[in-house]
Amino acid sequence: MTIKETLAPDGLDLSSGSFAKIPTREVRRGGTLAFFAWTLAVYDFILFGTLLPRIKESFGWSETTALLANTLVSIGVFIVVILVGLVVDRIGRRRGMMITVGGAAASSFLTGISTGMASLVGFRALSGFGMAEQSVNATYLNEVLALAESEKIRRNRGFIYSFVQTGWPIGALLAAAFIAGINGIFGEGSWRLSFIIATVPALFVLLLRKGIKETPQYRLHRYLDGLVKQGRKAEAEEIAKNFGITLKQGSALREIFDARNRRNTIVLSLAWIVNYFGISTTSILGTTMLEGVKGVSANYSLLIVVLSNIVGAMGYIFHGWLGDKIGRKKVIIFGWILAGGFWAAFVLGPSNIAFTMITYMGTLFFLLGPYAAILFYQAECFGSRVRGTGSSFIASMGQPGTIIASAALTGLVASGTGLGTAALWVGAGGMVLSGLLVLGAKHVEAVRH
Repeated sequence: MTIKETLAPDGLDLSSGSFAKIPTREVRRGGTLAFFAWTLAVYDFILFGTLLPRIKESFGWSETTALLANTLVSIGVFIVVILVGLVVDRIGRRRGMMITVGGAAASSFLTGISTGMASLVGFRALSGFGMAEQSVNATYLNEVLALAESEKIRRNRGFIYSFVQTGWPIGALLAAAFIAGINGIFGEGSWRLSFIIATVPALFVLLLRKGIKETPQYRLHRYLDGLVKQGRKAEAEEIAKNFGITLKQGSALREIFDARNRRNTIVLSLAWIVNYFGISTTSILGTTMLEGVKGVSANYSLLIVVLSNIVGAMGYIFHGWLGDKIGRKKVIIFGWILAGGFWAAFVLGPSNIAFTMITYMGTLFFLLGPYAAILFYQAECFGSRVRGTGSSFIASMGQPGTIIASAALTGLVASGTGLGTAALWVGAGGMVLSGLLVLGAKHVEAVRH
């Protein structure tokens, strides 16, 4: 038996450059676990934001100190998300998925035993593993769905992936229900217990993920790297040519900024930054805007947020489906621009409850929904060698977007600008600008239509 036959990964025809198809059962298993993992990551993320007032009281912090802690956590999350992208392209999608779930579980548990500012910020920075889950999932499923044995799955892979993204609103609702239940049983001082208990389902998903197989695309790259290390570069180049890929050119981070990838990396990163102006204004600060801009009561604002999360889940599915039909890039552009229009109507329109609900829900439908398309789209923008790095790097730009948006809102309100006007300029402006920025993304052959 030759060395080539010994090292060649299963399911690869090296001479013809073709991958074996992946059974539907494996595709469904991977998609299901990706959904649960992302739901739990969001659950942990929302848990911290919701419980921050209780954490502030427990440590005796001022409002300014609590905001500083939140900002420092965002910076830490930003760094961790980028590092996870580099890890995924080095050790594989399967191990990357295991690391993200395990890191999120560790972050939850350690947050529950934190003793002050330094430990809390450090432990919460690890939640970046959970936030990286969406780009790791997109990388993994992008490669798996493309090789599914079912032609129907391959044709509707964006629609299928959109169900994974519904983990965001579902995770948010679960976090709210969990906090209400824990507080009802143990009282409002039980924030530590909330985080510690949240570790259990994450560990359960971690155990289930042992059945996930590495993607054939990544295994091919590992095989080619092995040939190069053995001094068989010409053979590796011939195989790579058969599969229509390139050999490793340098560091993955450098490669996403080379001539072929630079434009999409920069354009999509800027789009994420400014779109998170809208996310911060409408989603993260949702109850603040409903009560402060439209005068909605606390009870009604909570009801609207809950209903809007359900509508947001429908938005993911709609945009994922439409992206398969007319192209993901078009869906992202039109969705985000429409979201800006709905938010402008929300701020400038009448304060009656029906109009407020329609415009707020419409905003989240068209703002959140396109993320099902853009996460899959940006994974398609990069070759399989740097797909994890590129997708994770772009997705990490949401964190600086959150920080800039918070500073902009604070600065405008402090200068005498009303909350509504500030929300209009930062929120609607960010949504519309992000949609226009995506116009500048290059056409990618891997993107259908």
